[in-house]
Amino acid sequence: MTDPAKVRRHAERVRELVASVVRSQIKDPRLGMITITDARITADLRDATVFYTVLGDAAAQAGTAAALESAKGMLRSTVGKALGLRHSPTLTFVLDDVQDQVKHIDDLLAAARNADAEVQRIAAQAQYAGDAQPYRLDEDDEETEDAEDAEDTPPAGGDRR
Repeated sequence: MTDPAKVRRHAERVRELVASVVRSQIKDPRLGMITITDARITADLRDATVFYTVLGDAAAQAGTAAALESAKGMLRSTVGKALGLRHSPTLTFVLDDVQDQVKHIDDLLAAARNADAEVQRIAAQAQYAGDAQPYRLDEDDEETEDAEDAEDTPPAGGDRR
């Protein structure tokens, strides 16, 4: 079993290496405005998944995916040499759809805010179905209960025999 801290360090190193190589060594024209967002590596250090985002439309995303797929061998050899492991991890590239998820969550929050505002507007115009105070308060009953309670309590500071 591999130390989780070691796995995290290797994953971070894979992310940095891939980002550096993509920025400096890959000259593929299909490669768009790419950002390497994360990398995860299995506990046995054999498989690495690299997450990336691409600025642009679906065509730019498809072109970048093809460019990364064609450069996978060079990236794997660079990562393997830099990590100094017995086996170079296989690289899998996954398009990170964080921006789409953020937009979806923002839309849900806006819908929830609108629904809350609508509920507040309806509640401001609401009226009671019956009396505003549904319980009857008899002032005479309260006075007699207070008097009975006063009789049951012993006087303060008195002798207790």
